[in-house]
Amino acid sequence: MQSLNNISDSFDLLKVLKREELLKNHPEFWWPSKNDFEILIGAILTQNTKWTNVEKSLENLKNLNFLSLESLSEADLLVLTNAITPSGFKNQKSKRLKLLASNILEEFYDFDNFCENVSREWLLNQKGIGQETADAILCYACHQDMMVVDKYTQKLVSFAGFEFESYEDLQAWCEYGINENLDKIFELYGYEIPLNKIYCRFHGKIVEFMKNNKLK
Repeated sequence: MQSLNNISDSFDLLKVLKREELLKNHPEFWWPSKNDFEILIGAILTQNTKWTNVEKSLENLKNLNFLSLESLSEADLLVLTNAITPSGFKNQKSKRLKLLASNILEEFYDFDNFCENVSREWLLNQKGIGQETADAILCYACHQDMMVVDKYTQKLVSFAGFEFESYEDLQAWCEYGINENLDKIFELYGYEIPLNKIYCRFHGKIVEFMKNNKLK
């Protein structure tokens, strides 16, 4: 594998990671949820916990028919809290899920309209949603052209010799190298891969690489 110390931008990093076939046994857009609504809920539940715990919570919600905006907004708080217990911070997350569902219905009327029209600013104004969660919702649930960066991204990019003072600066670095080399990326993949899909898979490759490699 090309040394991570020799990369000059995020396109170089994408090329290095792509050679590893890190997503060979993963879904097309990497995120493991079965549908976009589960991705929205999962993005909240996965805060400060492992995805395996989130899957248990999602299964509980499915069994209770709570996987819709209407059912979540009207759910009994105690029942909802118990359902998402595997994800941790159950009291906090249950209140935030109910509030988010209610706010989406009030502002956008339904989930499809939410996905088409929600802005990053609106999401960041919701209780319990920070930059990474907002971008995960936009990228994976709403299929908007937004690159998610996380602690894995920061650590990998730092190991490659790049340091950034803020989330926005790291995100801009990741997006710039991709956008400036779209033609080369199309050649790399063999077709005109949509930008949203590039961002999904790029982030997924970073996460899977970091899970499998310990960088000092």
